[in-house]
Amino acid sequence: MSLAFRNEIDITVWLAGATIADVAIQPRSRPPLTRLFAGKPAQALLPVLPRLFSLCSVAHQVAFLSAIEAAKGLEATAETAHRRLTAVVAERLTELLRSLFLGRIALDAASAAAVRTMMQATTVLGGTSEGGSEASAREALARIKAALGALGIASEGEVLVPGSALAVLVERSKGEALSPPPAEPSFLTAADDLDVIERLLAEGAAYSDAPELCGRVPETGVWARWARREPVSSAATPAARLEARIVEVARLCAFLDRGEEDLDDGVAGYRLGAGRGAAAVECARGRLYHAVVLDEDDRIVNFEFLAPTEWNFHARGPLVRSLKGAKLPAGRRGRDAVRTLVGVFDPCVGFKLDFREVGHA
Repeated sequence: MSLAFRNEIDITVWLAGATIADVAIQPRSRPPLTRLFAGKPAQALLPVLPRLFSLCSVAHQVAFLSAIEAAKGLEATAETAHRRLTAVVAERLTELLRSLFLGRIALDAASAAAVRTMMQATTVLGGTSEGGSEASAREALARIKAALGALGIASEGEVLVPGSALAVLVERSKGEALSPPPAEPSFLTAADDLDVIERLLAEGAAYSDAPELCGRVPETGVWARWARREPVSSAATPAARLEARIVEVARLCAFLDRGEEDLDDGVAGYRLGAGRGAAAVECARGRLYHAVVLDEDDRIVNFEFLAPTEWNFHARGPLVRSLKGAKLPAGRRGRDAVRTLVGVFDPCVGFKLDFREVGHA
């Protein structure tokens, strides 16, 4: 079985002087899951998912299991549901930290050690959520909290410690800020789930490659979750998006520490009829959907997924809206600012960014 597909997004920014005149996005290609797995037992797909989805693999597994259970008319126990949510949150924390630090800044020895500790501890925590000891989980949480403190986050909701690696990163991003055009924000929420799922099952890859809701292409991810909790009073600049990401890191750590199900953006399953089910999972980059149709022997008839990247990097999506019409700082700073903004949207695959002058195609 060949699982080869193009795993990169091409972004072309067209410049007219210091203004971004247009943005063209060529999306990645995605694996044709129904064609690959039609006729196979649903449970046989679980070992394959981590090979297909190296990032957010836990979220994909939880979404798939939840969709299968919904299709069968089953419901996970409260203990299983909490264990899965804890695993998703631990993975979400790891991914957010990875995008904050790796490749963004040159870490000093202490900060680098704290990041390594955090990554190792969240991995341990994710493992304990699938049956490890409570003592191991508590130890991992203690290491996470200590690492957060070393990185400049004392606790949920507190400001960054001045001079910390994260504070320096945010200040530097403020200096790279674009002047984005005014735009009415649009965010993907759980209220959209059934509309998305119905379109996904009806239209398949044609929809998941370029999703929309009545012509609207909403944003999903950290900034969308922030906007649901707090009034958006500032422009969605790279610095503001980074600050929202840092607040979420602290919030997720607090959730893992308390062990209470007080997140409003976890896992949702939907039974759509006999043999038909779907699930939505909030992962690091936004809302992830899986939808399945099973035959009477629980074999795959249809399997579709829709990742957050397809919304945020849509040809008419949030990234394009944030860039088109923006005024750039002069020289290299302008291009660095664009690259920073693309990085903050954090696609789940690599991207290539090109700049071209209008009239020099």
